[in-house]
Amino acid sequence: MAPVWTPVAAESGPRRSGPRLCGTTQHTANSDVTAIQAKGPPVARGGDRSGSGCSDPPEDVCRADLGGLYVVDTPARPSRASSPARSFLSSFTPSRLGPPPTAEPDTAALHRRARGENFTVASYLLPSRIRRRLMSIYAFARLVDDIGDEVPGNRMVLFDKISRDLDRLYAGFPPPYQLYRDLAATINECRIPRDPFDRLVAANRQDQVVRRYDTFDDLLGYCTLAANPIGHLVLYVFDVMSERRKVLSDKVCSALQVLEHCQDVPEDYGRGRIYLPTEDLKRFGVAESDLAAPRASREVRALLAFETQRALRLLDEGSPVVETLTGAARLAVAGYVAGGRATAAALAEARFDVLTGTPRPRRSRTVAEWVRLLAVGGAR
Repeated sequence: MAPVWTPVAAESGPRRSGPRLCGTTQHTANSDVTAIQAKGPPVARGGDRSGSGCSDPPEDVCRADLGGLYVVDTPARPSRASSPARSFLSSFTPSRLGPPPTAEPDTAALHRRARGENFTVASYLLPSRIRRRLMSIYAFARLVDDIGDEVPGNRMVLFDKISRDLDRLYAGFPPPYQLYRDLAATINECRIPRDPFDRLVAANRQDQVVRRYDTFDDLLGYCTLAANPIGHLVLYVFDVMSERRKVLSDKVCSALQVLEHCQDVPEDYGRGRIYLPTEDLKRFGVAESDLAAPRASREVRALLAFETQRALRLLDEGSPVVETLTGAARLAVAGYVAGGRATAAALAEARFDVLTGTPRPRRSRTVAEWVRLLAVGGAR
């Protein structure tokens, strides 16, 4: 699933965008999580899982650089809203390759999902034209993501249609739907090239055929399609694109993508996908079937602590992008980084058990990280 982020994502509940974590000031190469990687899984799979079905992870796994916060209850996973793309795409079947359906994408519903999934504190401080541009990009990305995850039938046919729509849009004749009219205005105002949009479509095409990633480098390759283009689009919207910012943005967006994969393990597994690198599952003694358990085992939690730590290192490497920005761009990009740090904190607070519910960042933590970033820049 390709993520879409809005500035300073936060949830109104106790617990998806997405950190550094509570009680930490610095990540080190000698952190406990790094040591777990070097030593292999802390306990061989098949160890003690009596009682609740899993033993508590050792303190070093949960603490590491991740704050060591524990919570007793995990909220139930919220049901995902019905896809706004369904009405637009409902007349497509594998055998129907004709003209587009008459129903257009429900742009308003896509925007409501933007607000419902990522309540944007920073967005209220942004100029209205910037909010409009960001929402037009979100609506397109959300539509493509919904096709890749939820729409039945031959999704590749639908992605072909989206690519043809982009052909028309960049030829100066956007399809007669509000979603594309809004997107065309943003593209023209910000002089956005087509490549980031093509990459988002390519990521969702890849999701239909690639179900596993052998190594972390393989996963980062996926991020160049699924996540990094979002950062490029944001830089174009604020007219601050540069090679240095692009490199730093890629690190931030890849980190957010990895954190999202950590949050969404059961959801992705239900779609037949595992984004956690296969070599890491083996290292920590995690079988694929362990990801379908009602609660996360010690091994699964150790694995997710390790992947979260990796994401945090990427986030720290990319966060200096905040220092290069001013004004509204600084507000927004600091929001993305803050959302990531708060998401990692939420994972730690849940003891990395993502199987009983999706850990969600606390709004207070997100805002605190955001304010700190605005005050001191990206460095920790």
